[in-house]
Amino acid sequence: MYQEKTCRLDHAAYPKHVTVYRDPQTAVRARIFYFHGGGLLYGSRLDLPAGHIETFTGAGYEIVAFDYPLAPAAGLEEIVDDVCASVNLACSADAAFTDGSLPYYLWGRSAGAYLCLIAAFSGRLARAPRGILSYYGYGFLCEGWFCTPSSYYCTLPPVDPSCLDHLPEGIHADGSLATHYSVYVYARQTGSWSRIIYRGREKFFYLKYSLRTCDSLPCPLFCAHCTGDTDVPYAEFLELCSRYGAQRFIAPGSVHDFDRDEQNPFTGQLLRASVDFLDGHR
Repeated sequence: MYQEKTCRLDHAAYPKHVTVYRDPQTAVRARIFYFHGGGLLYGSRLDLPAGHIETFTGAGYEIVAFDYPLAPAAGLEEIVDDVCASVNLACSADAAFTDGSLPYYLWGRSAGAYLCLIAAFSGRLARAPRGILSYYGYGFLCEGWFCTPSSYYCTLPPVDPSCLDHLPEGIHADGSLATHYSVYVYARQTGSWSRIIYRGREKFFYLKYSLRTCDSLPCPLFCAHCTGDTDVPYAEFLELCSRYGAQRFIAPGSVHDFDRDEQNPFTGQLLRASVDFLDGHR
């Protein structure tokens, strides 16, 4: 059985927390820095299913789940800066919430995986991770899918642009489904997602916040994806794997975050394959 501890991180521009999971009966061999999904517009660091936490902590991996600021209150530049700062803090001697001397891995689901990949590509991490776990992640490598209306989301009831007016004021990290998910649906229905999360020139979006100019990553990559993913095209997964020689895990079906169903047999297979990947790159 795992234990969890939550700490407030000082000197952040918003109320920022980190939650640490570990198995008190198992020696910690390495740490996993986790960043949640939600299209950078919603989500929470506390979204991990219990089975995921038990599997990794039981295998000797401490999980460190970070907050990060959400768009559009925070721009993409601020979000990536915050993620890099979180990783560097956790690797420092000043990290009161974890052992900064241990090796670490990056793990993200969906947008969190994107942030892990961009942080690794940025060159701003003080120490390279031993590996990256990308669950249905992306690098904005394939054309069109993120800046044109999504066929899947257009089947849902249309969302009015006034949804943006109902978001909390100021920088914040917690975005519940009740208050924030409609903004993501609106962004995907209208093809305005990239414009909502990034305010700069399109050229710099592709140069700094996509992987299009990234020839290699500083560590091995594990990628998991569903063949009929409704949010991130399977072609994006294939391009990501091809570019970086990733270890692949493929699940059938038409679900984005297929591992949220802990009863799905592919979830258990994914977790075992993920632990094998971590063990193989210590």
